[in-house]
Amino acid sequence: MLLRGKESRPSSEGRMLSRKGRPLGPEAVLGLLEASVVHREGALLALSKPADLPVLGRPGELSLTALLPALRRRLGLPAELHVVKAPARECSGLVLLSACPRVTEQLQRSFTAARRRAQFPATYSAVTVGIPAEAEGEISVGLCWQQKGDAAAVVAVPSPGRRSVARGEVKCTLTRYRLLGAAGGCALLQLQPRTAFPEQLQVHLTLLLCPALGDHRHASRVGTVLGEPFLLPPQETPTPCTQVLDAELMSRLQLSPHHRLPLHLHLQQLVLPHTVLSAPPPPHFLRTLRLLGLPSPPLPPH
Repeated sequence: MLLRGKESRPSSEGRMLSRKGRPLGPEAVLGLLEASVVHREGALLALSKPADLPVLGRPGELSLTALLPALRRRLGLPAELHVVKAPARECSGLVLLSACPRVTEQLQRSFTAARRRAQFPATYSAVTVGIPAEAEGEISVGLCWQQKGDAAAVVAVPSPGRRSVARGEVKCTLTRYRLLGAAGGCALLQLQPRTAFPEQLQVHLTLLLCPALGDHRHASRVGTVLGEPFLLPPQETPTPCTQVLDAELMSRLQLSPHHRLPLHLHLQQLVLPHTVLSAPPPPHFLRTLRLLGLPSPPLPPH
């Protein structure tokens, strides 16, 4: 692992979109999606999806793909919509849709070409529990799927062998980060992944000893001794459960003991060949920023 200063597999947690503790039905989620359209031009449509809405759901599960036909009718679009790019289930943020297969293919090629040119077309904002030691830098590490009991987990491979990389068993990943603000032991970070691997950003944040707020899968990898954070080995990590926050932070966030926060990881900006798309963070993210005294995330230069 080197620290320089896609659609995810289905979650086993089975979380559902809810409002005031009540699950949202298809009509309510459709209303949210329709109201969240941030760009509409020709065959392109961009909207900001809420956290915990999967792009591809399990059978019978509410998902973005299942709602696309109804969304197309609501918006009066003549052709079927296809997903070009979208954040994982747990994340909120920009979803890029296309009504033209040729445009879809061109955009997917442009994202691949941008990564090969060492460019960063996607920018995320994250609230973290902990503040990175350096104000900016890069996380470069191998990632792979590892079986743990009955479930598979994404783990870091600090020094992957060439053969394991060539066989596709391990993927070399890289994320650039920048500190935008800090308060009360929490931070607002800008994240720009150059590679794409399931749960890449969440794992990279734990390697910085700053797990994302609302990361109930990887946050338990970070422990503390005498107030100092340290990284637990994967084999000693407790089974994923609700993220444990200290009493002071719970109080500042006005949370009850059994409240389960959504993941504070938001796809805020996408750079396309001829335009730049952006979406403001969702209400739960903005509320957290306000309660913690953190700034609103600015749009990065492009």
